[in-house]
Amino acid sequence: MTGVLITGGTGKTGAALAELLRGSGVRVRVASRNPAVDDPDAVRFDWEDPATHHAALSGVDRVYLVPPPFALDPVPLVGPFLAEAERLGVRRVVLLGSAIVLPNAPGALELAERVRARPGWVVLRASGFMQNFLSPHPMGDRIRSHGEIRTAAGAGRVGWIDARDIAAAAAALLTDAGNPAHDQRDHLLTGPKALSYREAAEIITAHAGRPVRVEPIGADDLALGYRAAGIPEPLADALAAVDAGLDAGEEARVTTAVLDLTGRPPRTFAEFVRDNVTAWEATR
Repeated sequence: MTGVLITGGTGKTGAALAELLRGSGVRVRVASRNPAVDDPDAVRFDWEDPATHHAALSGVDRVYLVPPPFALDPVPLVGPFLAEAERLGVRRVVLLGSAIVLPNAPGALELAERVRARPGWVVLRASGFMQNFLSPHPMGDRIRSHGEIRTAAGAGRVGWIDARDIAAAAAALLTDAGNPAHDQRDHLLTGPKALSYREAAEIITAHAGRPVRVEPIGADDLALGYRAAGIPEPLADALAAVDAGLDAGEEARVTTAVLDLTGRPPRTFAEFVRDNVTAWEATR
């Protein structure tokens, strides 16, 4: 078929992207390790099982690429997949990358460079997800169970972005709407304003009717919390190091990329909170 393969098709951005594309009449193939049995467009896909790659790619001409979530170096797993995509003539790959560069993780940068090198293939470098404030992310779990955000970031700010806006940007690039912005090979996606954790907590408190406080901790303690939540140690340590480095201000960047690609501004954090207001109800 001519259509879009969505890897990570049941994830935060993938599910929203599938809904947007289907609403526009675009055929999609939703790839995941456990495809829904009642979805005729679902296909089994496993990064560690190359036998699933050809079947997922066969017949599609566009791909939304979400790398393996816990891989500090995604190239060994994603490289053969991209080679197969090239061999089958995929004309557009939209890679979900990160605006935040993890320490000691050159593989993510290498993967982005490989995608940008192909004509028509592009990279989305997304800032921190607003959805991190929701379960099942460890921070979202902590807010719900303890009413607190534990962070080593101090007053550091992030240009938090709603995953739905990332999906909208990807949809625009995958449907070739003729926007000149689509010719760029790299897009830095952020929300409309950079916020500290304390500012985010104040917004949740104001709209959710439940006080949320910020608990400053060291990077080592934050890494321990990530590990306890099931995140592999190297990635947990890298995430904690990034959090501790937010005070340097590099992640406070704000761009107009969502507006440029989609024609509408990204959602504010207050809008995100209002849309998810029941998510922070205290567990009993």
